Amino acid sequence: MNLELMLPLIIYLVLVLGVGFWASRHRVGGDFVQEYFIGNRSMGGLVLAMTLVATYTSASSFIGGPGAAYKIGLGWVLLAMIQLPTVWLTLGVLGKKFAIIARRVNAVTINDMLWARYQSKAVVVLGSVTIILAFIATMVVQFIGGARLLETATGLSYQQGLLLFASCVLLYTVIGGFRAVVMTDALQGIIMLIGTGALLAGILVAGDGLPNLIHQLKVIDPKLVSPQGAGDLLTQPFMLSFWVLVCIGVVGLPHSALRCFGYRDSKALHRGILIGTVVSALLMFGMHLAGALGRAILPGMDSPDKIMPSLMMEVLPPWLAGVFLAAPMAAIMSTIDSQLIQASATLVKDLYLNYLSPEKAGQEKLEVRVPRLSLLCTLILGTLVLLAALQPPEMIIWLNLLAFGGLQAVFLWPLVLGLYWSRANGPGALASMVCGILCYAILSQWEIKPAGLHAIVPSLGLGLIAFVLVSLLTPAPSQHVRRLFEPQSSMD
Repeated sequence: MNLELMLPLIIYLVLVLGVGFWASRHRVGGDFVQEYFIGNRSMGGLVLAMTLVATYTSASSFIGGPGAAYKIGLGWVLLAMIQLPTVWLTLGVLGKKFAIIARRVNAVTINDMLWARYQSKAVVVLGSVTIILAFIATMVVQFIGGARLLETATGLSYQQGLLLFASCVLLYTVIGGFRAVVMTDALQGIIMLIGTGALLAGILVAGDGLPNLIHQLKVIDPKLVSPQGAGDLLTQPFMLSFWVLVCIGVVGLPHSALRCFGYRDSKALHRGILIGTVVSALLMFGMHLAGALGRAILPGMDSPDKIMPSLMMEVLPPWLAGVFLAAPMAAIMSTIDSQLIQASATLVKDLYLNYLSPEKAGQEKLEVRVPRLSLLCTLILGTLVLLAALQPPEMIIWLNLLAFGGLQAVFLWPLVLGLYWSRANGPGALASMVCGILCYAILSQWEIKPAGLHAIVPSLGLGLIAFVLVSLLTPAPSQHVRRLFEPQSSMD
């Protein structure tokens, strides 16, 4: 075991645990549910930007994405930049209106917003089940990424790395709640940005400059430096599908949309859009370019997902590699903590408190019950994820994209049309969710690709058609609901 590598990572893990304990000691007074699950809507612009970027930038982005770039080449780097507008789209489409209405209807979770808009238990239950199942799949990806990182960098076994990583994330998330999550996300976003820049600089120095690295890639395979990439994967239908899946569809991801609940005012929103877009662009370009150029330095990797930690150990001094190995660790942890807190909110707030035990929802009892229930739910989910992560797939990016697509097929149209189309109603939302997820599941299970497109494209198309037709053929929402969602009020 390399102590020079382990020591900075241990310090980093202790630091994020310290943030969790600090957050648990500095909760703002008032409604415990509001504080525990959305931090009393108090995020500033920098924290909003960093938590949104860190939540979206996961093991798939920092481990799987560079792994795909290592295998396919510079064409994947170009394709990955499709993700650049994700922060702008999420905050621009949902941001201000979402926050205003969330305050108006006292929404704490995404399903609170769906209930206020559609008044349908079926919509809420289907949304809750989808969130839990999809988050289990995506958290498996993050746990695998964290374990592989520790395995590659420190000499720990895969199982030991998995246990250490999972224990740390579960502990600080349960202790600190949403405030701990966004504070650690901000810290992790800064670490990711610095770590990406340091790694890219180290690769350029180790490879004697960019021209020489490009030449080495050409020697290995000329397709590695072409827009089409190696392996003939980057076809036009694939690129269109990827654009929908990782750019437009991101608006429908619940753990990203939830960030729109928690910022302080319009100034914070505008700063968040600017800072988040710039940081996202730097991270996406830097880490994918590092993965592609890494093929010239380490051409014989058996698993593409190991390229980032392997590069750090190859091109940086051991102590500095240990410091910047915290960057992919931060990317992974920042996604897991967001999903854990939202999965806990879904089980405790959306299902237990609202449906199984609504008569017990007194404030005093909540302050005792919610942390205990959250701990129990987190431990159960964590155990399931740990068991699933014991048998990792070859490339984790595909599992992550599969779960992302499922969330988008269910949530994109109910969230967007619920805000911008006054005629949208509960039956239409339910029809969209059911058609979208069934189409996505069938096409994904049997690997059916109409016209070469990924399953998400026809699934979203069918979901939109079902939403519009059923909404128009069934009664319009009540005047009370329409008034709640009118574009009035301000957050300035």
